[in-house]
Amino acid sequence: MTAIVLDSITIPVIDFEPFISGDAEAQQQVAQEIYQACHTAGFMYLKNHGIAADVLEQVFQQSQRFFALPLETKQQLAWTEAFSNRGYIGVQRERLNPQRPGDAKECFNIGKEEPRKEERSLSGSDLSQAALTQNRWLPEDDEFRQTMLGFFGACIAATDRILQAFALSLQLPPSFLIDLHSKRENTLRLLHYPSLETALEPDQIRAGEHSDYGSVTLLFQDDVGGLEVQSRSGEWLFAPCIPDTLLVNTGDLMERWTNDVFRSTKHRVGVPTGDRAHRSRYAIAFFCYPNMDVEISCIDSCQSPTSPSKYAPVLAGDYLIDLLQATY
Repeated sequence: MTAIVLDSITIPVIDFEPFISGDAEAQQQVAQEIYQACHTAGFMYLKNHGIAADVLEQVFQQSQRFFALPLETKQQLAWTEAFSNRGYIGVQRERLNPQRPGDAKECFNIGKEEPRKEERSLSGSDLSQAALTQNRWLPEDDEFRQTMLGFFGACIAATDRILQAFALSLQLPPSFLIDLHSKRENTLRLLHYPSLETALEPDQIRAGEHSDYGSVTLLFQDDVGGLEVQSRSGEWLFAPCIPDTLLVNTGDLMERWTNDVFRSTKHRVGVPTGDRAHRSRYAIAFFCYPNMDVEISCIDSCQSPTSPSKYAPVLAGDYLIDLLQATY
């Protein structure tokens, strides 16, 4: 195992191949490496993660082609329901840090394919069950749709393996966390950070500082980079793109589940300098969430008489909707 040392945090580079194809002893060794990464940094790079390089190349090509479309075409796919979490989000529409101006990026969100449910006025976890259901596609672009849905499935397979490793590291049955994510309430997000040919607003950056909301996030980024991770001392440290790796981080619900054993570390995309300021940045994130009706309460192995539960139980759907309301 190698590592990227960033001031007071160390982001390890972990070979995931022994977990995918090795025996129980090899799996346990990798699980312990992952435990250390999630506990100390909340981030890790995984190599040999199981998603083929040619698949990733095709997804990035399709993403770049989508974002190059005219704005009026992309706006046809904009969100039509409050907090639907599906479709196109224009530049500055999102504020990951509500105290800053809108983020200098545009996005396209995709979820699992399923029929639209009857539209009705709901809130909280009921809204998460009824409204977060419908993908939006350009009717004439089936290649884009098929590519993204295939990649969505590949990311599910990867996160299931990671969740199994989490479970083993936390002394849980191997399928414990996978079973609580069985409804596939996940979001695949294509990200485009346009080149900065004009000055940003005061205090505006490409993506405001935030922690992710769910269980685990997969991030694929191009060589432009720009991700910054916050150290324990509060400094912002550049987390480079490492070829042939997947960057993984744990989110808020996993932090609550594990009583802070796994960290949900703040991160952002800063303002590039030099040549990078004149290049678009592309990234792809896969946000893995528990089933919306799952109660997030402290895992038994993460609490004790000397380390009691720090968080009140919360339904995953309620937590997600509250954060979406603050973000948009």
